[in-house]
Amino acid sequence: MLRFLAVLALALCLPALGARAAQNEPAHAAPADSAADPRIALLKRLPAGSKLEDLRPSPIAGIYEFAQGSDVSYLTADGKYFLDGNLYDMDTRANLTEVLRTRARVAMIGAVPESEMVIFGPKNPLYTITVFTDVDCAYCRKLHSEMAELNKLGVRVRYMFFPRTGPNTESWKKAEVVWCSANRNEALTLAKAGQQVDLSKRCDATPVAREYALGQSIGVHGTPAIVTEGGDYIAGYMPPRELVQQLKELQLAKR
Repeated sequence: MLRFLAVLALALCLPALGARAAQNEPAHAAPADSAADPRIALLKRLPAGSKLEDLRPSPIAGIYEFAQGSDVSYLTADGKYFLDGNLYDMDTRANLTEVLRTRARVAMIGAVPESEMVIFGPKNPLYTITVFTDVDCAYCRKLHSEMAELNKLGVRVRYMFFPRTGPNTESWKKAEVVWCSANRNEALTLAKAGQQVDLSKRCDATPVAREYALGQSIGVHGTPAIVTEGGDYIAGYMPPRELVQQLKELQLAKR
């Protein structure tokens, strides 16, 4: 969010600079469709790459939701004020902003085929979680060391790669080596156990870059980052039984 706000601050400065340069130029009529759709004018105040679909009317009159990935903020219809925070329904006490985030996470992760994940799970799982993981992360390793217990408790774990150090680092290369292995599950287990990884191994294509970008869109900052089937975000490690209890509570809350 901090990075997004910095980009937004620059975007908000540009119209003022442009106005000074255009003081001596003749005025031009606004496009006819601007009045019909106020979002067209609002886009000029938002970071480059923003789209009309990123803006939707919020439950509050005169305020638009601005959503990119699972990042949700608000903008007044005149483009004068930008709001960063959660919107609550005072009658139900529901966090309406988090509802949007969970829907976005479900949609983004749902677009990734399971063939691009490394999966550990029981035959008939009670819960499925998607975990953004780093081979070298200590708590990722701890979580993985308890995989047998997680599976026994009915948890199916779908791994996506999120090397925290970023592209062209050792952790990134280890993730690619795991993916290029004949037995990815075994390779990931050995790598997380600290076994030496042959960084010279390569294959034609890996999902590491795509999954890293996806994690950034979802708002992953640390690992393990756990996303439930319902799109809820659990930051960090939890012991297996505590995690299952959390999954149960989150599941019940959506009924």
